[in-house]
Amino acid sequence: MKRNKTGAIILGVSFVWFTTHFGGGFASGAQIYSYFVQYGIGCLFMPILAMAYNAVFFAYSLRFARKHEVYDYRSYNNAFYGRFAPVFSNLFEVLYLCVMCVAPAVAFATGGATLSELTGLPYLVCTLLIGVFIFVVAIFGTDMVRKVSSVLSVCIIAGLLVVYIPNIISNFSGITEAASEMVETDFSLGDALYSAFLYGTFQLSNIAVFVQHAKSFEKPKDAVKSMGLGFIINSLIMLMVVLGLMTVYTHPDAAGQSVPTLFMVQNGVGSSFMTPLISILIILGAVSTAVNMVAAMVKRVCGEMPVRKTRFQVSRKEVITAIICCLIDFGIAQFGLLTLVQQAYSAIAYLAIPVILIPYIIHMIVTRFDTKKA
Repeated sequence: MKRNKTGAIILGVSFVWFTTHFGGGFASGAQIYSYFVQYGIGCLFMPILAMAYNAVFFAYSLRFARKHEVYDYRSYNNAFYGRFAPVFSNLFEVLYLCVMCVAPAVAFATGGATLSELTGLPYLVCTLLIGVFIFVVAIFGTDMVRKVSSVLSVCIIAGLLVVYIPNIISNFSGITEAASEMVETDFSLGDALYSAFLYGTFQLSNIAVFVQHAKSFEKPKDAVKSMGLGFIINSLIMLMVVLGLMTVYTHPDAAGQSVPTLFMVQNGVGSSFMTPLISILIILGAVSTAVNMVAAMVKRVCGEMPVRKTRFQVSRKEVITAIICCLIDFGIAQFGLLTLVQQAYSAIAYLAIPVILIPYIIHMIVTRFDTKKA
């Protein structure tokens, strides 16, 4: 019984990685196309390299958190950075705030771009509608979103499988044609590797989200097993998305699509059924991500509020903070989904290099992967 419980925890935390990784940019296909597919045939193995890179760092951070029993990211950072914590813990706060601004903005942009594709309404109007909805839910419905988030994640994964697998099977000739064209095109392996490196590096900021889950592990080494499973899950889903997007790679309009997944469905099998299905799932996924992050920022600014008598009892400070967060995210979203995914995520990656990547590598070397006795 104990072994079964341990296995369930290991598997559960590995899915936390996937559900955190799976945001609006992933659901829309924009992340996978921008960082992998557009760089040629390397897209068939670059996602595996990026996830292996992440797995090492995530396993290391979770193992450290469990071993030293530090489960909130501030305490974790103070323990990890040691005497350099006054500098690096605060730099991490800056990085985390950037993520908390950009990630919801990508969710706004994903929902807006998808709704615009469906309805033909201007992108500005669609992001405004999405923003109003997110604000209302973030203020009054956060508990509901939290309760259904796991079910929603499962529904989105199931929806992706329903959409991608039939398209991959029925349009396999398109994948071989795309592979042939990629081989003949003069792509730079160095550019593909660097893009995969940036993708993996901006994902490192998720360490702030992960460390709290280390508390559930029975032993520190369970973190390694969990992230090993997470590596397999994330790699397989990413490769599935890559293959699906390759079915429309040779289409002349493919490169300029804000929502490549929707474009693939519209040009694939069962488009009349799958287009509304995937659109609803993308919008729901984007909204749930944005709601959780806006709510987290409200809590961060306002702190713990007194117990409410009713669900609709909200303080003026909370309302004003939520409005400001939504306005900032709405403004950032106007740069467009592709710009945010390609430029803003890359900027976060550059910030993560001195704050996470380099200090972690030094820590691994100096402490011999946290095995050296103090």
